[in-house]
Amino acid sequence: MRTLVMGDIHGGYKGLLQCLERCNFDPSSDELIQIGDIPDGLDEVYECVEQLLTINRLISVKGNHDDWLLDFIEKGQHPGEWAHGGKGTILSYAKRVDREIKIFTTGNGLYNTSLNPGDIPLLHQNFFKAQRLYHIDERNNCFVHGGFDRGTAFHGQPAQNYLWDRKLWKDALQYQTVAHNESKPDPFYTQDHFNEIYLGHTPTTHWQTDQPMRAVNIFNMDTGSGHGGRLTVMDIETKEYWQSDLVDELYRKTI
Repeated sequence: MRTLVMGDIHGGYKGLLQCLERCNFDPSSDELIQIGDIPDGLDEVYECVEQLLTINRLISVKGNHDDWLLDFIEKGQHPGEWAHGGKGTILSYAKRVDREIKIFTTGNGLYNTSLNPGDIPLLHQNFFKAQRLYHIDERNNCFVHGGFDRGTAFHGQPAQNYLWDRKLWKDALQYQTVAHNESKPDPFYTQDHFNEIYLGHTPTTHWQTDQPMRAVNIFNMDTGSGHGGRLTVMDIETKEYWQSDLVDELYRKTI
């Protein structure tokens, strides 16, 4: 039995299948912690959720894109106006309704659609409703989509911190650069003193790499599946990781 962590998927079903196959994932015994952003990107969100539902020991952490889709499910309105990869999510679920779904853009370039919340299967609605904001395991490892305010207590922070924060990762990168030039740097401070932190949300492709990155005790698992990069899954014990092919090659198009 292993525990593996997977980064942002963004509708990349082919990449998801490759990662599970390449790590020899056992859906009956291995645990998978997926750290958010399943929808918005490629148009196979439905297939991704269906695959994740086959995993007995799945921990699904909510990302900002998951939260947007949940808002649409619960309120009938998408806070991001489907503008950030949402067209792929619309198309994924539109394939399964027996009527025409219209997608067009306004002058602001925002997607509008006649997709209804009821077009999302109930099993999928419940899946997104059941996602958690974070997961902390028995070894005090923290799994969160975006980050958090490291200067205050972790528990009880605004939900938007867990979903959207990028400062934690950027602070860790900056600290690592400074510490490299100091003989005895002060330790990187987080109030809750987590053993390791795994997050996504900020693609490593911003640093010209499609590999997972580490800064201090923080692992960035978003290796650009939503930006033409790769999907990554890692064994948190051994730190061995497996990746999909480049998304652009898998789908022969640029997201």
